[in-house]
Amino acid sequence: MTGTERRQQLVHIARELFAEKGFDGTSIEEIAHRANVSKPVVYEHFGGKEGIYAVVVDRETQALLDRMVSSLDGGHPRAMLEQAAMALLSYVEEEQDGFRILVRDSPVASATGTFSTLLNDIAGQVEHILGRQFAARGYDDKLAALYAQALVGMVALTGQWWLDARKPKRDEVAAHLVNLAWNGLSHLEHKPRLRLS
Repeated sequence: MTGTERRQQLVHIARELFAEKGFDGTSIEEIAHRANVSKPVVYEHFGGKEGIYAVVVDRETQALLDRMVSSLDGGHPRAMLEQAAMALLSYVEEEQDGFRILVRDSPVASATGTFSTLLNDIAGQVEHILGRQFAARGYDDKLAALYAQALVGMVALTGQWWLDARKPKRDEVAAHLVNLAWNGLSHLEHKPRLRLS
């Protein structure tokens, strides 16, 4: 096996273990054992458990961010909302191990950060889209950041729940998310106020 192939093998095995057992429950010994190599081989490639974990998290973060950003490529705002919901739920469905790793609290700062940093990056993309839509409709575009955080948070938390629940089906979950978000957004008040006493 070449050095590059060995590195890929170790990342693949570590990804499975981190998804299954979390960072604290995974050891270099177990990664090495599953790869049928000695511990020094793992240390040589990654410097330790933190190093291999950072590589796994960075790859997953980039994969999810790429999916989400590519889903926001234009079209009607409702279509973009549908595409974004489907992009996240498809990632959850197809990359369960990766999503489990991302939603756990990261004990190590990786180059792209934690799951909340990733969600902030996605919300930043959504904010620009909402800002344009708000301005075009006479709403205060300075509030686009708040609405972007709310939308992204709603979809992300639903994705976390759905990771284990798996019912209803992905398309139905996405349809309900869009229903709540779109129908709520389509009736925004210009100056909302709480109606409590």
